[in-house]
Parts: sequence; structure tokens; C-alpha cells
Amino acid sequence: MRLKIYLSLSLFMAALSFAQEKKTEKPKFNQELATSLGADKYGMKAYTIVMLTTGSAKIEDKAKMGELMKGHMTNIGKLADEGKIIVAGPFLEKNKENFRGMFIFNTKSKEEAEQWVKTDPAVQAGVFSYEIFPWYGSAALPLYLKHHEEISQENP
Repeated sequence: MRLKIYLSLSLFMAALSFAQEKKTEKPKFNQELATSLGADKYGMKAYTIVMLTTGSAKIEDKAKMGELMKGHMTNIGKLADEGKIIVAGPFLEKNKENFRGMFIFNTKSKEEAEQWVKTDPAVQAGVFSYEIFPWYGSAALPLYLKHHEEISQENP
């Protein structure tokens, strides 16, 4: 009986060791992919983050606000399709900074990011204001969007 326990334990430990060994294997460097994504030697690149904040407009008309939010979502989709925006989403909790959501734009130019954020109907209407920040992150970040479509059943 002891032999069976030791044998089972040994097999389990060997399998666990093999699984951990597989995890630590470094993927082969892909120069073509790195170049196509604009990656530096660390696999990183510059982006611009836009933090949407509560704007000065107070729109009480629910139909008007619904129309603005629909336009907001359509604009996000358009910018994503054009490769300009690679991350967008709302914050789930209120915060002292009044951050409502964020965009990560595929540009290192604050001026270009500002031009793009100004195409948002909710920004144009004053529902949202914004702050712009340079950011450094993984050059592979834009790749997640194609997989997002594979896992989402509905679009908001």
C-alpha cells in the first residue's frame, strides 16, 4: 500500500514539475511581429491614455442622453476599427477624481489623441471632459481586440 502511495505521489510530483517547466519556457522571439507592432527591445511602446471625467453639461432629457451614449459607443467602435483606440471602458465605481472611463489610444502624440477624443459626441456635448497622459505599455496590447470579438456575445 505504501508503495502505491509513494508511486502515486511520485507521478503527481513529476507531472507537476513538468507542468511548471512548460510554463517557464520562453516563447521564441518574433522579430516580424515586434516590428509590425512598433515594439522596442523590451516589447513595449508609447501610447496615450485619455481619462474621461464628468463634464460640465447636465442633461436631464433621458432620450437625449441615450442618443449621446449611443453615439459615444458608435464612435468608440469606429476608432477601434480604424486602429486608433485599443482599450476603452468605464470605471465601475465612483471616485474622487470623477473619472468616468478611459481610452488608450494607439499614438504617442497627445495632440492626435485629443483630436480623436473630440470626435466623441458625449465629449462634444460636455457630458464628458478629459485629461490626457502619455503611457508606456506592451506593444502587443492591440492584439487583444481581435480576440475580444470571439468572446463577446453582445455589443453594448
